[in-house]
Amino acid sequence: MDPSNSHEIIANEITPLLPAKTLKKPKTPLPKRQIGILMMLQLVEPIASTSIFPYINQLIRELGITGGNDAAVGYYAGIVESLFFVAQALTVLRWTRLSDRIGRKPVLVIGLSGTCISILFFGLSRSFWSLIISRCMCGFLNGNAGVMKTMMGELTDSTNMAQAFSLFPIVWCIGGFVGPLIGGMLARPQDHWPALFANSFWGNYPYFLPCAVTSCLFVLALFMMSIFSEEGSFTTVPSTPTYLGGLQFAPSSIGSWLAFFGIVDGVFQVFFFAKIVDRLGPKRVFCMSVSCYAPVMVMFPIMSWLVNAREGVDHAVTFTLLCQLLLMIIWDMAFGTAFMFVTASAPTNTVLGAIHGLGQTSASMARAVGPALATSLFAVSKERNFLAGNAAYVVLIMLAVALRWLGSQLPDEIQDRNE
Repeated sequence: MDPSNSHEIIANEITPLLPAKTLKKPKTPLPKRQIGILMMLQLVEPIASTSIFPYINQLIRELGITGGNDAAVGYYAGIVESLFFVAQALTVLRWTRLSDRIGRKPVLVIGLSGTCISILFFGLSRSFWSLIISRCMCGFLNGNAGVMKTMMGELTDSTNMAQAFSLFPIVWCIGGFVGPLIGGMLARPQDHWPALFANSFWGNYPYFLPCAVTSCLFVLALFMMSIFSEEGSFTTVPSTPTYLGGLQFAPSSIGSWLAFFGIVDGVFQVFFFAKIVDRLGPKRVFCMSVSCYAPVMVMFPIMSWLVNAREGVDHAVTFTLLCQLLLMIIWDMAFGTAFMFVTASAPTNTVLGAIHGLGQTSASMARAVGPALATSLFAVSKERNFLAGNAAYVVLIMLAVALRWLGSQLPDEIQDRNE
């Protein structure tokens, strides 16, 4: 027998049938205590941002900014909602870089404290300029979004990243459930509970109570972090009058619908997001999710037509709204997969904060332009009757198609930084 052939046979006997690279790595256990604290801190952010949604349009009307022109409410509501992200885009990269030098915890303390104070100031605002100042102050002092994603990246690797980053949209869903409930139920308390809130203060500042409750949550989060942590557009249409193509929901109804969406979305993300990403891969999930955006936009004019045809909100409009919310739940998976790609793009942990800072700067710029662009397009479409008042949706659908193409350019797989 040829010795060379015998060596070849032995080599074939001990060679794995599958190459080593194709063997699936075992999942690294998540550090549950640290991630739990991080998610608790993250929870107060969406509560603060969504609590103003049910009443912001009504607040704009009551301040007399539009001079009684309901069609112009969208302009000013979009400006108020966008200014936070304009200010955040200007400063978030500096905050994340600072966290690379002095640690994550001091930056989080500054962000939580600044947001708490600015929310109280927002509740005491009686002019458009005071609303602007409070929103800008909140954005300037808050770099927490980038810092929290950086901390999550430091706590995970490629084997458990999908499971960990799925928690961000889950927490946003929970916040999206609690925030609108706070804003919708506690706005104008003198109207709901006149015996308890008979003082003239509540008549002068009818939206202070939801802001005060939200600020208390920030104080609680700040207290818990100090003790335990270690280093390491939808609302415009429902509130718009029906003659302008909206549904004319009251703040309490808007809050209830947003809360319903938040809890259903949260349940979906908890039980299915990580499994879907493991099965399909982050790129396919991202592309599938962003493909839902165009149908979501199409359903707005459909609901407007149904409201006018049926002279009010009935079961057909409700069914269409439920279908739209279902598509938005699928769309929401894009956020978790985007966080995964941003984290994987960092070559080393030493620049992870800067990478997430750049990512959050881009997100803040988009969120700054988005509400102002969408509400302005909506107002102009209705005022000028462009494309029967639907020009805003056409523009947004075109942007959705561009986003779907960009998603196709993402890498097929996500690898660890040490591979």
